[in-house]
Amino acid sequence: MAKKVVLNCEKCGSRNYTFPAKEGSTVRLELKKFCSHCNEHTMHKQTL
Repeated sequence: MAKKVVLNCEKCGSRNYTFPAKEGSTVRLELKKFCSHCNEHTMHKQTL
């Protein structure tokens, strides 16, 4: 079973997106995505 990475919004903290995790990756993912709760594009960072 593949592991998933969860991204949460920096502004409101809601968990909006999931991505499949890369094998052996040590860098935390940071993307600018649309947050439906904030209704704007914000930075989303990988949670643990």
